[in-house]
Amino acid sequence: MHGQVSLGQGMEVVKRTAGFLQRGALLLVVSVASLSAAAQSGDRIPLPDMGNSANTVLSDREERAYAQALIRQMRAYDVLVDDPLVTAYFESMGYRLVAQSDRPDKAFHFVVLSEPRINAFAAPGGVIALHSGLILAAEDEHEVAGVLAHEIAHITQLHLYRAFENSQRMSIPIALAMLGLVLAGGGSGDAVTGALMSGSALSQQMQINFTRHNEYEADRIGITTLSLAGYDPVGMSGFFARLNRLTRANGEGPPEFLRTHPVTINRIAEAENRAQNLPPAPPTTGLDFYLMQNRLRALLADKPEESIRHFRTELKKDHPRARVTGLRYGLSIALQRRGEFREARELLDTLLADEPNRLAYQLQLSDLDLEEGQDEAALQRLGGLYHSFPGNHAIAMQYSKALLAREHPQRAETASIILRQQILHRDADPAMYALYARSANIAGDRVRATEAIAESYYQRGGIREAIEQLEKLTRDGELDYYQRARVSARLTELRVQMAETRDEEQSS
Repeated sequence: MHGQVSLGQGMEVVKRTAGFLQRGALLLVVSVASLSAAAQSGDRIPLPDMGNSANTVLSDREERAYAQALIRQMRAYDVLVDDPLVTAYFESMGYRLVAQSDRPDKAFHFVVLSEPRINAFAAPGGVIALHSGLILAAEDEHEVAGVLAHEIAHITQLHLYRAFENSQRMSIPIALAMLGLVLAGGGSGDAVTGALMSGSALSQQMQINFTRHNEYEADRIGITTLSLAGYDPVGMSGFFARLNRLTRANGEGPPEFLRTHPVTINRIAEAENRAQNLPPAPPTTGLDFYLMQNRLRALLADKPEESIRHFRTELKKDHPRARVTGLRYGLSIALQRRGEFREARELLDTLLADEPNRLAYQLQLSDLDLEEGQDEAALQRLGGLYHSFPGNHAIAMQYSKALLAREHPQRAETASIILRQQILHRDADPAMYALYARSANIAGDRVRATEAIAESYYQRGGIREAIEQLEKLTRDGELDYYQRARVSARLTELRVQMAETRDEEQSS
């Protein structure tokens, strides 16, 4: 169970890390608007001195620490989508927008959550999260880009930190806020939801008013960023308006996004007017988006039959060619998940005939080869891709899995080399550490394997479990000088962090 964290363990992780998060005085103001769902807690936590400017609330180091801790916490609850192709696509979309913002030098972290609700949020440290429900509800890439541009503006315009300046005390512990984000609406999160939704009407009204003021500014700044990045500036207002129409037509309450981002007719009209005064986006088929949207749908479906039914129904409709291609790609993944390998392969072969160099198709076909026991075919395909694109994370992960299929020590050594290179650039990926641990273990390097297991635990929020792994390793009398020095140095770092967390819990 390397790196796996149960819900009960995750609750313990949050408890242990709450103090660390509180040190930055970080009220989790999600998208500024999620404050409307925040509650008054019985425990009041004073905010530190904010200084004279919202720009000085947190140092760069504190922002990095907060972002890393928040992402680890998300992983502890197993709500992050870690598929390399999906995450790379939306990261690329986010960074493309950031490059055209008024803070292109600021650090951002874009993540996709496995959450069916239609929502998105921004958090201190430059973390921006898209719920899978929002991605699946979008009509095109411009709508999702519009949401990202809006959330980016909340951060670049310091809306989150201005909330601190306008507050005298924290309303809820950060850990509880995070629990509400990832657990509300499901299973044992019901009690948390109730706690988050409680609170005085006056406090909630103040938060809503503050949100509305900043939502207009995020619209204005975001639409300009959207246009400069080459996306359709109508995407933002169009998405808001469509969600409004859908909820009225269905007679349902507004989706989560509209509750946390209050939208009025005037606000939509103003956004549309601003968009009309900006140049139109260059024409695009949107194929990359449709491929990743449908990949996400196929991968997240609880039962493959559900997504297969969706794809077959949609393929009977009159859609643009790019959207049809995306649906066929999604159907091939869903069919593979169901074990219908022949039809899945036929679909992929057809797609590859049109675009033989499309990476998404190549990787999916190699995955199908592996599942059908055709290891050599997968290795040949992936080896060629890796040597053509050695830095590509998705290829490196898939190639490493193929090399480990037969647990051959020499191939495992090759996989460990590939993964070690990736770790130099992506040190916060627990799935990669888990795979590296497996490759090192098969190759006979048990020290590296144990170190990698420890990092996998740590990146999923299990600092105590990581320390236990390294402590066991230090008791090994066969470690050489360099191994012991490396392990001891990392163990010291984790113990210091653990001690700081304990001290802060006691003082909070």
